[in-house]
Amino acid sequence: MTTNLLSRIPLFADLPLHELDLLTSALDVNEMKDRDILFREGDLGEHFYVVMKGELEVLMAEGQADELLLNVLREGEYLGEMSLILPGGHRTASVRARGQATLLSMSRTQFLDLTRKHPELSTSMVRVLSQRLDNTNTQTFQNLTEKNKQLQTAYDELKAAQTQLIEKERLERELQVAAEIQLSILPDELPKVEKFDFGARILPARQVGGDFYDVFPVSEYELGVLIGDVADKGVPSALFMARAHALIMAEADTGMSAGEVMQLVNRHITRLQKSTQFVTVLYGLLDLKTHIFSFARAGHEPPLILNPDGTVERLPHGPGMALGLWDNITLDLRTIALPPGSTLLLFTDGMTDCRNPRGEPFGLERIKKTLSGLAAMNAQQVCDRLLDTLLNYQDGSKQDDDVTLVAIHALK
Repeated sequence: MTTNLLSRIPLFADLPLHELDLLTSALDVNEMKDRDILFREGDLGEHFYVVMKGELEVLMAEGQADELLLNVLREGEYLGEMSLILPGGHRTASVRARGQATLLSMSRTQFLDLTRKHPELSTSMVRVLSQRLDNTNTQTFQNLTEKNKQLQTAYDELKAAQTQLIEKERLERELQVAAEIQLSILPDELPKVEKFDFGARILPARQVGGDFYDVFPVSEYELGVLIGDVADKGVPSALFMARAHALIMAEADTGMSAGEVMQLVNRHITRLQKSTQFVTVLYGLLDLKTHIFSFARAGHEPPLILNPDGTVERLPHGPGMALGLWDNITLDLRTIALPPGSTLLLFTDGMTDCRNPRGEPFGLERIKKTLSGLAAMNAQQVCDRLLDTLLNYQDGSKQDDDVTLVAIHALK
């Protein structure tokens, strides 16, 4: 059986059987227990081994957290033949017994004595080295081919990622320009008049949004007050918002009533607009002498009024249709007197719809409750406090819609 084991090894295949018997009787026998180490990676190679019984594990990083099992050698298999041929070589892996194992061991001295007696072993050595070189060349070529493929794939992915990054940076620059243009449409400051003060805040859900507002002179004793909310968000809504705002501002200078302005703007939008976008708007005229606010509501949230005593009411409202969907629309036309100390709040539905981490909307009642405690504040303070309260309620959860507030405060 032992002779058969040695005869399977290419290095000794040309030796006569009786020489293999003599060689076997001259070799050392190594008995190993489970997990005994035969040699470690980096050790000097001086012996050649044949597995007679049991199993050996060939390992990298033996005993470490990243230990890697490379191979398992069983009966009749061998290892370390290169240590007989190449003096001074170091082990490239560690070998450990898996269970009990019995090995035959040949030193380099024994091997050299054998080659002097049997010169034909030199031919076997050349054959083994040539085979090892061929195998190494083949494996190296395969490894290089595979690594070239991986490098090409990595290069293609990197090139695609670079293209995407360049495109992303371009889009971000364009969005930044769009946001700056949109902000330029909104008023830099609100009018300062004798008997009123005004406040406003806007918080887009994205870099650009569809909400807008304005407070602007229409005549010597009249101010236009505007708030709007384009359906959807993002760049398309921002473009539609810019168009709607420009049309309202252009028609507001003609001296018409709020309702007449809205009807005319709707005709312009439905004639120009080819998509399904629409905008809810509240536009009114504030008479600075009489404190009368006459407004037209096109599908927008009805305003709230904060009375001087701290009570909050939602203004009466009827049906009002958004701009941009139909050629002929019905508007909710209202008139309200603003007594000294009162505040009128206009807002978009992003305020009521904003949700906390549990998914609960802020809602109209929370707006009214918060507003009821702000009777002593001016218009800008009212807007600031309402938005701060909303952000605290939101507590970092995703903002689904733009939020806009406009307040008109009648001074005492």
